[in-house]
Amino acid sequence: MTITKSVTFIAKEGHEEKMKELLSAMVAPSKAERGCLFYEIFQYENERRRFMAVETWEDEAALNGHKNSAHYAVYKSFYEPYCEEKYTDELEVLGE
Repeated sequence: MTITKSVTFIAKEGHEEKMKELLSAMVAPSKAERGCLFYEIFQYENERRRFMAVETWEDEAALNGHKNSAHYAVYKSFYEPYCEEKYTDELEVLGE
């Protein structure tokens, strides 16, 4: 069964560009991972400090592989100083 998540990030005031840089760097390597079905980062047009990652993984093993990747470790090491708030939602895809 696929796993779809949205991860919302609120950048600290004045750190929108750094947050955008860190999150954007995750897209290409994540899409190249085994089991990645969808991975995109969005920035809200009407609230530039808010970003959302939407990702779909083939299964739990693929998601765990992502969490153990080198690019994920870099992101985890550097995002906190620029992020005011972060939360994750598990999504159910309707119509499957």
